Amino acid sequence: MSATEVRSAAGLAYREASPEGEMRDGPPVLCLHGFPETSYMWRTVLDTLAASGRRAIAPDLPAFGDSPADPPGTWAQHVEAIERFHEALDLGPVWLVVHDWGGLIGLRWACDHPDAIAGLVVSDTGFFEDGRWHGMAKALQEEGQGEQLLEAFERKGFGEMLASFSPGFDEAAADEYWRVFSSEEGRLAVLTFYRTCDFSELAPYQDKLSALDVPTLLLWGENDQFAPIGGAHRFKKLIPHAELVVIDGAGHFVYADEPERTAQEVVAFMDRNADRRG
Repeated sequence: MSATEVRSAAGLAYREASPEGEMRDGPPVLCLHGFPETSYMWRTVLDTLAASGRRAIAPDLPAFGDSPADPPGTWAQHVEAIERFHEALDLGPVWLVVHDWGGLIGLRWACDHPDAIAGLVVSDTGFFEDGRWHGMAKALQEEGQGEQLLEAFERKGFGEMLASFSPGFDEAAADEYWRVFSSEEGRLAVLTFYRTCDFSELAPYQDKLSALDVPTLLLWGENDQFAPIGGAHRFKKLIPHAELVVIDGAGHFVYADEPERTAQEVVAFMDRNADRRG
């Protein structure tokens, strides 16, 4: 299988790309998307990883893309969904690549299952007990205000909003990412995640994350307005051996802003650390 295929396992739809020829002897790569994206965001990364000889997999989180909702859709449920998915595919140790929400979900899963982690690529996210939400997230957390905000969303305005964040968000991407907002069940899943994601729960995870002691790349957009570059430097203090790569001119949606550059950075990092996997 050389082209990316859409499949399903453990209640989650996922995209998978594998090399046409011989598979490289190494862990598969598990990519977790952020908000409001889906596994579609990883398409260039998946193809580039497959071309490098690696198996690459990216699920749609519950209620996103082709994955059905898993009510009520709490933070803890998302973490459990990744564990079920990992077990169902019998992936063993993986390179874990996370962005935005994917970091909050994936890093928590990684800390709870350290034997499942061969290496990390962390992009434009947070994982700190004193973390603060940006303005839109705060609005979504408020009862009533969050519902009104999402009910006021319409496809045209949503596409224009995405385009204002990144030139990589074309109409095809907007159509894909709109799907979670097109149903009451999807909108409820968004609100539930934000309202159950309590950063204070991360207190015991700080030491667990640094204790993973696996190759780690911090890949960040220079001009991230939602998870500013200061967060990358904070991760670097928590994980001193981590490599930090800042993508000049890119914002929060770094994989949309610079798809080829980010994919190449991910592959190059894994190549450099092919013999050190935990």
